[in-house]
Amino acid sequence: MFTKNQAKLVKSLQNKKDREKLGLFLVEGAKSVKELLNSDFEIDFLLATKGFFEKNRNSLQNIRCEILSQDEIEKLGTLESNDSAIAVVKQNSEREPEIKNNEIVIALDKIQDPGNLGTIIRVADWYGIKKIIASLDTADFYNSKVISGSMGSFTRVKVFYRDLNDFLSEARAESLPILGAYLEGEDIHEIIFPQNGVILVGNESKGISKDLEKFVSKKITIPSFGKAESLNAGVATAIILDNWKRNIRLL
Repeated sequence: MFTKNQAKLVKSLQNKKDREKLGLFLVEGAKSVKELLNSDFEIDFLLATKGFFEKNRNSLQNIRCEILSQDEIEKLGTLESNDSAIAVVKQNSEREPEIKNNEIVIALDKIQDPGNLGTIIRVADWYGIKKIIASLDTADFYNSKVISGSMGSFTRVKVFYRDLNDFLSEARAESLPILGAYLEGEDIHEIIFPQNGVILVGNESKGISKDLEKFVSKKITIPSFGKAESLNAGVATAIILDNWKRNIRLL
């Protein structure tokens, strides 16, 4: 039976402090929860509509599940419409990222919009990028908007929170190319991308921090053909990765 304490717990996980204290987070909606079922995340318990439970009965055999109405689930969660499920999930333990020699890695400097982070995780998954290194002041990976915005890609892309000065210094020491996304730099349509390296994407309004500039091997830019002042961080990341991957394929 679903209890008041469980309801209170679900509501509390909308706050970062409670997520960190309890080591739990929420996953909402049919697509995200289905992706979750095939991931390495451990589900503490699941709240599901009868329809979602019946459709996924075989996958839910070993999961503690409470059946609720759609109205009850929507009142508990953050989504405007949710006719499927809410999962209460254990956070994975933090560990050191292992960067392989042939890998492309995304580094994020102070990306503060949860929607942008969710989009970047989804973009990374589309282009086969497995690791994102985020500055300590980047939006919380376990924020519900990040999880929902990633459309299930949070289960395949690992996000590691690190001091970027330390991470980029180590990357340079290991001779990893670091390409920084700037408004002024070398045209991404004209450069030859390396086989591996780091793409550094800056804050939505301020760009890459001045103290990180010294680590950048090459400043790159997306050429503008109109009058917009800048691009959304997620869009910019997608364009750069598309050109990088296409360039590698042509080599």
